[in-house]
Amino acid sequence: MRVRRRRVMTLENAVRIFAGTMVLISVILTVFVHSNFIWFTVFIGVNLIQSAYTGICPAAYFLKKFGFR
Repeated sequence: MRVRRRRVMTLENAVRIFAGTMVLISVILTVFVHSNFIWFTVFIGVNLIQSAYTGICPAAYFLKKFGFR
């Protein structure tokens, strides 16, 4: 009998899901509410780029507080 291991979501995967969700929400807001919401999408992109270079990610900081590792 095989025992299945429970997969735990890593912090890296949680950050990717969070960023993707925020991009989708900002695009929907841009299309249906107001075109200035595109700046929210730009902010998310810039934040992802700076976190790749510096290793500092504000979303990861908050997700750690929620228990992601």
